[in-house]
Amino acid sequence: MKTLHERLVYLYLFLTFFFWGSLYVVSKYVLDKVPPFTVSLVRYAVSFLVLLALIRIKKYRPIERKDYKYIFMIGFFGYFVALVLQLLGTKFSNASFAALVNSLNPIVIMIMAAIFLHESFTVQKGAGLLLGIVGVYFIIGGVHGSDMMTGIILSLISVFLWSYVSIIIRKIGHLYHPLLITAWSMGVALVFTVPASAIELAHTPAVWDTSVILSLLYMAVMCTCVAHLLWNESLSLIEAGTCSAFYPVQPLTATILGIIFLGEAVSLSFWVGTALILLGVMLCLIHFGKKNRKPDSHASRHHPL
Repeated sequence: MKTLHERLVYLYLFLTFFFWGSLYVVSKYVLDKVPPFTVSLVRYAVSFLVLLALIRIKKYRPIERKDYKYIFMIGFFGYFVALVLQLLGTKFSNASFAALVNSLNPIVIMIMAAIFLHESFTVQKGAGLLLGIVGVYFIIGGVHGSDMMTGIILSLISVFLWSYVSIIIRKIGHLYHPLLITAWSMGVALVFTVPASAIELAHTPAVWDTSVILSLLYMAVMCTCVAHLLWNESLSLIEAGTCSAFYPVQPLTATILGIIFLGEAVSLSFWVGTALILLGVMLCLIHFGKKNRKPDSHASRHHPL
């Protein structure tokens, strides 16, 4: 007989990707008043404290000295560089475009896993990659304005950086609990974000009002801490491939909320690109889910949010 958690796992997954999708819309609003490194600073500070409290309570196995370099790389290239580029991509383009470009992550991770970890790259994965590339072509073809193009390029760089970091996570993911890796990696990012934010605020003052503070708390608590907890809980209950199949909820959430709350307009080429990218992602993930029956995909445990 299924437990309550097992019956609720699909709700957990929907909420996880809903929170991650809403992050693009909330950050688009916040970035008009607070510069990107400062947004990351508040988000990481709150998230790090919450996650640190959790790992202290649970008393997970500590990170060994020989693996410090991996935590540094994840924190610096992933949380510090890649996710700030993601924020900048959202700032210069819009929530819908940024979320959709970042939905390429599963495809790029599979390519890098084949290159660096010698994992199999099948015809089915190749077809998914091709659909994703064509989808990006349609999106870029419908873009007008240098700022929009800059935003998409920054988002693409973020995707490749985070995908590389995900390969590093896969190397050590079987040794340590995901929350432990996430917490200490955020701690590393926090060290670099503090001086970057100080320099940033000296040139670009932030506007701190109630809506901005509440938005930042939402990003830190709901989009980071709660979403990660729900994601990890889901991975402990069902296959990683099944969990990843909910990935399209993220860009669809960002698009719908962006239209409703930000008044974003999307063109026909955007919807064509959306369909192609999501088909490509699903094609890769369906194959992945069939091949891996155990929830042991450590690269899947750490989303670029």
